[in-house]
Amino acid sequence: MTNINGKVALVTGASSGIGAATALKLAEAGAKVGIAARRTEKLADLKKEIVSKGGEALVIEMDVVDPASVEAGVKKLVGAYGSIDILVNNAGLMPLSDVDQFKVDEWHRMVDVNVKGLLNTTAAVLPQMINQHSGHIFNMSSIAGRKVFKGLSVYCATKHAVAAFSDGLRMEVGQKHNIRVTCIQPGAVATELYDHITEPDYIKQMDDLAKQMTFLQGADIGDTIVFAAQAPAHVNVAELFVLPVEQGW
Repeated sequence: MTNINGKVALVTGASSGIGAATALKLAEAGAKVGIAARRTEKLADLKKEIVSKGGEALVIEMDVVDPASVEAGVKKLVGAYGSIDILVNNAGLMPLSDVDQFKVDEWHRMVDVNVKGLLNTTAAVLPQMINQHSGHIFNMSSIAGRKVFKGLSVYCATKHAVAAFSDGLRMEVGQKHNIRVTCIQPGAVATELYDHITEPDYIKQMDDLAKQMTFLQGADIGDTIVFAAQAPAHVNVAELFVLPVEQGW
């Protein structure tokens, strides 16, 4: 079992949902956590919660779409704690709409955050992990990275990209640099993702879904990440597909 006590983690999209819950779980396991997002007031509240439970956290204002912002955040974290051992690429958006609604701005925003943002953060952190000859990168894909759903064509495309990149990254940096890569693929999770939906029909569809099943909580995904991070050093949990018991699709 890998002991992550004292390790340094960076979690993007940490201001709410899976990101915030994962930061809490990593801190509970003894990691020092860099909590990164654009909404620093939310991060300040999260830091207070982590510290109140005996953990350690550093607030990092970061926009993953902006490479300079990402580089500055990574530099701040390394400057404070000396390393980055765990990266959780969690920042993401999911505005549902049919393609023939032509919400092109939403398409581009999803590609910018879900794909380019993940690449920006990986590119900023990887040199540090290569120098250390150790590290663990978690990329947040989705059930939408394995299956395709109506209304989610562009979102599914971005999450399929994350899954493909994760597997390729694992093959390239695992043996060569002793860096593990895990692709997390959650099903229905109660998060702020659904707040990005602007189409009334899809808002209703998500509300109906929430009445049909018990959604996962962010903490469930946080537990999953801690599990993979604590796997023995010779074990790479490459992919984890995590669903509510009642989710039949």
